[in-house]
Amino acid sequence: MTSNREYATSLKEACVEAAREVIAEKGVENLSMRDVARKLGISHQAPYRHFISRDHLLAEIMRRCFVDFAQHLDQRPRSGDPHIDLGAMGHTYLDYAHRKPLEYRLMFGTPWPEPAEHPELVRHAVHAFNMLRDSLRCLHGNDAALHSLVDYQAMFIWSALHGMASITQANVMPHLKLASGVKSGLRDDMMARISLGLKWQPVPAPPKKPGAKVSQQKRRSRS
Repeated sequence: MTSNREYATSLKEACVEAAREVIAEKGVENLSMRDVARKLGISHQAPYRHFISRDHLLAEIMRRCFVDFAQHLDQRPRSGDPHIDLGAMGHTYLDYAHRKPLEYRLMFGTPWPEPAEHPELVRHAVHAFNMLRDSLRCLHGNDAALHSLVDYQAMFIWSALHGMASITQANVMPHLKLASGVKSGLRDDMMARISLGLKWQPVPAPPKKPGAKVSQQKRRSRS
C-alpha cells in the first residue's frame, strides 16, 4: 500500500515532469498549473498542494536544471594545468547546451521568477557561476585585488560561450554559407580567442593634467 508521504512525493515529481513536457510542447510562456493537472489527469487544484503558483513550479524546474548543469561541469576532465582546464570547462559548457537544449534555454533564455521568493534557485545558479570563477582563480590566484579581474573575465567567457550556444541552437548557421571547415573548427577557434582575450589588459586612461579644471572655471568666469 502506498503511504501518504510516498503519494505526495510521487505527485510532486509527476507535476515537475508534466510541467517539463508542457514546456517542451508549448514553450515556457504557456506553462500553466491547469495544463499540468490536465496532462496528469488530476484535479486542477492538486498541483497546488506542492507548488503555490506556476512560478514556484517553474523555479523548481530551473533549480534542478542548474544542479544538473553544475554536476555536468564538475565531471569535466582535469589536467592540473589551469589554462587547459579552463578550456575543458568551455567545451563541457557547450556540450551541455548541445545535449540538453531545453534545460539550457530554461536556465539562460527564460525570465526568472522573482529571485527573492526562490533562494534555492539563486543559490544553485550562483554555484554554477562560481565554478567558472574558481577556474579563473586557479589561473590568477585568489588575492582580493584580483577579484574584479576574475569577474570581468568570467562575464566575458560566459558571454562568448552563451553567444555560440544560442546561435547554434537557433539553427541559423546552415544558412550563413560559412567557408569550408569553419563550422567544425568553431569551438577550437572560440577557445583560442578566449585565451587571447584573457591576456588583454585595458589601457589606462591618461592622467588628467593638474589645474585643467581650474583653468576651465577661470575661462567661464571671464566670459
